[in-house]
Amino acid sequence: MKVDKLSVSFDPDLGDAVRAAARQCGGGVSRWLADAAAAKLRTEALADFLDTWEAEHGSLTAAELAKAADELALPKPATTGPAA
Repeated sequence: MKVDKLSVSFDPDLGDAVRAAARQCGGGVSRWLADAAAAKLRTEALADFLDTWEAEHGSLTAAELAKAADELALPKPATTGPAA
């Protein structure tokens, strides 16, 4: 497999945290950083898509967001106010 080697610099505490996370996942730092970068790129692409969609169709409603969260099995947002 062809790879693109990069050199990166981190604050020492962040570097330690990245190495620890990579060890915990059972992979190397390069794999962990590649996975993190890919996730960040997907998140940014989704945000761009949603911004464009909402500009054309209007903002998503609370009901639409709740339905999407349910279908994607996302954690429920914290609610404020008295407990039911």
